[in-house]
Amino acid sequence: MAIKANKYKLGELAKDLNVSNNDVISCLAQLTDEAKKSQSALSPDEISYVLEYFTQNNQAENFNDFFADNEKPEDLKKKEEEAKAKAEAEKKAAEEKKAAEEKAAAEKAAKAKAEAEKAEKKKAERKKKEDKKPAKKKEHGTRLQLGGFSQNKADSSEGYTISQDNESYGSGKTIDLRGSYVELDKYNEKYDTLANSKHNKSKDNFQKKQKLIQKSQQRKKQQFSHKRETENEKLRRLELERARKQQLKVMIPDEIVVSELASRLKVTATEVIKKLMGLGVFASINEVVDFDTAALVAEELGAKVEKEVHITIEERLIEDDKDPEDKLVERCPVVVVMGHVDHGKTSILDRIRNAHVTETEAGGITQHIGAYQIEYNGKKITFLDTPGHEAFTSMRARGANVTDIAILVVAADDGIMPQTIESINHAKAAGVSIIVAINKMDKEGADPDRVKQQLTEQSLVVEEWGGDVIAVPVSAKTGMGIDELLDNVLLISEVKELKANPDRLAKGTVIEARLDKGKGPVATLLVENGTLRDSDIIIAGTSVGRVRTMMNDKGRTIKEAGPSTPVEITGLGEVPSAGDTFNAVADEKLARELVEQRKQEAKEELFAQHRKVTLDNLFSQIEEGEVKELPIIVKADVQGSVEAVRQSLEKISNEEVRVKVIHGAVGAVSESDVMLANASNAIIVGFNVRPDPVAKANAEQNGVDIRLYRIIYDAIEEITDAMKGMLAPKFREVDTARVEVRQVYKISNVGTVAGSYVLDGKIGRTDLIRVVRDGIIIADDKMSSLKRFKDDAKDVAAGFECGITLEKFTDIKEGDIFEAYVMEEYRE
Repeated sequence: MAIKANKYKLGELAKDLNVSNNDVISCLAQLTDEAKKSQSALSPDEISYVLEYFTQNNQAENFNDFFADNEKPEDLKKKEEEAKAKAEAEKKAAEEKKAAEEKAAAEKAAKAKAEAEKAEKKKAERKKKEDKKPAKKKEHGTRLQLGGFSQNKADSSEGYTISQDNESYGSGKTIDLRGSYVELDKYNEKYDTLANSKHNKSKDNFQKKQKLIQKSQQRKKQQFSHKRETENEKLRRLELERARKQQLKVMIPDEIVVSELASRLKVTATEVIKKLMGLGVFASINEVVDFDTAALVAEELGAKVEKEVHITIEERLIEDDKDPEDKLVERCPVVVVMGHVDHGKTSILDRIRNAHVTETEAGGITQHIGAYQIEYNGKKITFLDTPGHEAFTSMRARGANVTDIAILVVAADDGIMPQTIESINHAKAAGVSIIVAINKMDKEGADPDRVKQQLTEQSLVVEEWGGDVIAVPVSAKTGMGIDELLDNVLLISEVKELKANPDRLAKGTVIEARLDKGKGPVATLLVENGTLRDSDIIIAGTSVGRVRTMMNDKGRTIKEAGPSTPVEITGLGEVPSAGDTFNAVADEKLARELVEQRKQEAKEELFAQHRKVTLDNLFSQIEEGEVKELPIIVKADVQGSVEAVRQSLEKISNEEVRVKVIHGAVGAVSESDVMLANASNAIIVGFNVRPDPVAKANAEQNGVDIRLYRIIYDAIEEITDAMKGMLAPKFREVDTARVEVRQVYKISNVGTVAGSYVLDGKIGRTDLIRVVRDGIIIADDKMSSLKRFKDDAKDVAAGFECGITLEKFTDIKEGDIFEAYVMEEYRE
């Protein structure tokens, strides 16, 4: 009978046992108080109990009938003959045994008869002898029965007569004990002892019997529980054998614990460890083995192995499949304008799109990335303008990574500068095509050949000199060469065959992000592939939201944005980081789960960066404890500026003062920022932001320093100056007086007093003293007291006498010179 180990119902068990459901229910009622139904699932223990119950109540005396049905006619005939012969032999043996018993009984009867005759004969002889003796006078007295003895008590002079009756001898015996004394109390005591011992013995026997019964019951229970356990093991063995016959299929991931592998293979961990040892792998039950090793073990145990692939939330949400060729369409190029600060990048872009961006930038310097789209000769071109200041290195790298073509702006009069070289390296690393725009050709002293020579030194050889780099002389002021520059941009884009699939969910990069007081988080996005539509759910780094409004670079509201289109959107839950990849997704719930997962990973990464104290870094951390730290809170209008200010400020740390940006965020200086600064003794640096009135009032009340800037140069310069005030102060000795010792006094309870004369200067009570003898400094000590006559003096001027005592040095001699001085702090 096959037994299902999992979800074996009561009705099925009753059917298999060929009994009614009520019989099984009444059986289980003896085991548990729970009322079962015909559809109730039974546990392995309950199944074992039912099987045991019906097995015990339906036992057969023998299996002769069962085996008889399966035997052949020849075997039956043979067995019948054997049974007949055996019956005859048994009958003969019984007859022989009966004859022997009758013979033995006859002999015994004859012997008994002889013995009886002999006994009668002896009795008769004894009676005959007694009749010959003279009859005695019957004595009166009391008779005391002592077991087999009788005692007749008469007068003491006549003594005692004790008779012993013994039926086995068939006669009595009379002994005359007159003149002897029999102690009756002794016999009474003996009988009492025998009675008590008999009672105690019966009690002990009862207790022993009770113990034997208890042990028997315990043994039965143990046998029964052992039997139930054996049934469970049998069920498990049957299940395992059935599973192996069906060739078990197991899913194994890249790494798996030995115990988990054993569980999936439905074998014990010991078997798996044995197989591993056979493969030369020594692993304990809690160790991890790789997929290849686990697969070999599983195959040796007869299982079919399939690799388990974990699909993450990100893989379920975000589609990274390659687009089919038939769905790809031409897209416009994305061009980044890079170069050194103040070389005219924004002016060239301004000339291209006929706008005046530079006038709105603080100090005429681009503070953050701007994304614009123009149309030239019927084709669109998207431009990204990156800052040229050294503080914006990461923003330039980000601009290069999301673009197709880089326009490298070099001033004809300045030539290649540090940020120009950096821009070249970013463009090369990103693998984008480079077009060199030699700007400011209208200025006197413009030397394009010198620029081309410097470009050659940076492995950029222009076409005129046999290279492959296009160099276009331009003037943003006059508009010279702008059209030629755009023609070259379109030419390179055609050669590169830039394509994208607009019929899919959007994917792109966050160019910039900021916190607007009225709109909330605002992000500038560049769509790289797909189409971003209004009300789409998007994930950008650790922020998620639904697109509420979408505007193009001209400030017009649009409903959708295709590939290579820059847009500004609102609707995100928080400000994303510039450079984050954004994806439009279909499931908002999964999107929020993914964001929470990313936040948790970021938090764990932050904790991992925190150095813990070990013996290796203990000494270095002790040393760092003496380094002063300047905590700073950075607030800016856009995320890119926060990063730039953070990097610039942390870069100006020196050996003695370390700048640490403890918090950086987008938005106005708030009350919470002031509270954080107050708690951590930090300075708040605001870049293109203002503090709200409550924060300003709290800062004034708590003495928190808020510094607001519009140009990054000013922030770096002022922080550098402030750091100089935090440098460890330097000291120098400044001589205040020169005193000659003219007489030495030794006074009890006071010590050695130097009677001195001030040669020049003015000696003060707090001055330090150098003791000089014969031009050699023999001691350096502090002044203990300074007196004029008997009064303490604050200071003594030149030309006056005074008494001086020192704290430690006492070996003062006449003629010694005291040089008084103070330690003065100074800054370089």
